[in-house]
Amino acid sequence: MGSSFENVKSLGGNLWKTTPVDERKAEVIAQRFNLPLLVSRIIASRGLDVSEVENFLNPKLQNLLPEPFVLKDMQTAAQKIAQAIMQGRKIAIIGDYDVDGATSSSVLRLFLESVGVNPLIHIPERDEGYGPSCLAFDEFAAQGADFVITVDCGTTAFDVFDYAKGKGFEVIVLDHHEAEAKLPNVSAVVNPKRLDEENDYPYLKYMAAVGVVFVTIVAINRELRQKGFYQTHKEPNLIQWLDLVALGTVCDVVPLLGLNRAFVRQGLKIMAQHHNIGLKALIDKSSINEALGAFHLGFVLGPRINACGRVGEAALGNRLLCSQDEFQASMLADKLNEFNTQRKEIEGYVLEKAIEMLEGTPQTYPIAFVFGHDWHQGVIGIVAGKLKERYHVPAFVMSIEEDEVKGSARSIPGIDLGALIIAAKEGGYITKGGGHTMAAGFSLEEDKIEDFRRFVGEYVERQLGHEAITPILEADGVLDAAGANVDLADSLSQLEPYGAGNSEPKLILERVRINKPKLVGSGHVSCYLSSANGGSLKAMAFRVADTDIGPAMLNSHGESFNVIGVLRHDNWQGRNSVQFIIEDVMRVE
Repeated sequence: MGSSFENVKSLGGNLWKTTPVDERKAEVIAQRFNLPLLVSRIIASRGLDVSEVENFLNPKLQNLLPEPFVLKDMQTAAQKIAQAIMQGRKIAIIGDYDVDGATSSSVLRLFLESVGVNPLIHIPERDEGYGPSCLAFDEFAAQGADFVITVDCGTTAFDVFDYAKGKGFEVIVLDHHEAEAKLPNVSAVVNPKRLDEENDYPYLKYMAAVGVVFVTIVAINRELRQKGFYQTHKEPNLIQWLDLVALGTVCDVVPLLGLNRAFVRQGLKIMAQHHNIGLKALIDKSSINEALGAFHLGFVLGPRINACGRVGEAALGNRLLCSQDEFQASMLADKLNEFNTQRKEIEGYVLEKAIEMLEGTPQTYPIAFVFGHDWHQGVIGIVAGKLKERYHVPAFVMSIEEDEVKGSARSIPGIDLGALIIAAKEGGYITKGGGHTMAAGFSLEEDKIEDFRRFVGEYVERQLGHEAITPILEADGVLDAAGANVDLADSLSQLEPYGAGNSEPKLILERVRINKPKLVGSGHVSCYLSSANGGSLKAMAFRVADTDIGPAMLNSHGESFNVIGVLRHDNWQGRNSVQFIIEDVMRVE
């Protein structure tokens, strides 16, 4: 391994390390699957056993989708929903306002419509709060529904479901959020994260809610077939909805391993056929003019659907994805684009105010802790993520509302936000909250803000100490520019789709010269990278003009650099070449 970057701080302020690899395993994978050693080393470093590599490289539903009834309560849920369909009961769906909620409610709705049921849909607005509400059940009762399925929510909605039971509702929960030992008093709770769930198929725990819904419709479909329903009705082809399953899975940032990998790989193929009228309209309005990949789902389509839940009308995502009318779909896609533009403006305003607040006053603790009265609660999570990236510390962003303060937090390695929030709740600093290791949401009273700041600051300081944290960029391999070619990019593409749990491989190109650098667009630098071995390739560094990286590249004058980034195909104007997307740069002394 090259050592010209070990223990040296980069121009981006990072330390670079290479991922440790079991070399023997890498060689076995290379020989068995006929892969370049660099690619097999990446697979080996991701913790896969040799026996799992075939399903990783060729993820197929028939190999990875287990018997649906391995999940607790699945049999009950499938039987009850099938029965409700056959009895013609009025069925209603409660979803969530994010992309996973929109796709979950849409997959279930499209399946029900295909078997002759027109369900009622309730997607709560943000100010109504997450999950099922008494308001939703009152609305359903008024419209004659008595059978409710919640998707992407409901596992801990104890009080609301007691209220629903009192009004005569039968309820099924399809969810993937963390569960407590106690479960709500409903007919069935299908959730791979139930504490009493068997762990024979650990990949099921990774599913987004839309994955849980898909496995459920497989089970319902089987029940309907066994009951003879399809002797008088046309049986739907469930595979047609994998495009929505892929979208929700990528956007909910669940690990793209096991079954999720099959959902996304197969779902992208379905999406390319443009069967879903609403998705096609959104793709057209998003000006995507290349083959769709997980990147487009997570960073182009997802944010547009998310925007309606953040700053617009929460139900529009479901309406678009279930639209059967091209004109209506086009209008809805336009609306989502408008909401997304609005979301970016609001987010930009809140981020600017937050940076002013942090940089205008000395900070006592190694945290970014900010709040404001006119900050839209729909964007505070995104702003927290950007502050964490900018300052390399845990970030807490709060919106002061009339009745309470709503907050969102994002963390760095070393600080478990889930544990921090539980401790803050136990200490009486916040009224409610929950989350994962790296992300959390919470609420508190306005007069507790300073106490909460002190609690969080001291908690983080105890975990991290006083030393400034130097972020680490981990590379999957080191090579010469001559090796960064189309053949390598083709081999690397077998590792797609990339996302949580399977990130796009980062590569270090050692001792390259930066040729023909020029400033392009809004602060990007394009150039060619060349090595002493005669290798040369096109490269781009995005948004670096106002960092130390931009000027160093523009004024390099034949110096040697190490660069870290990702290798991608460059098919612009029909060419078949590669380009390197630079994430960080280091001078070679």
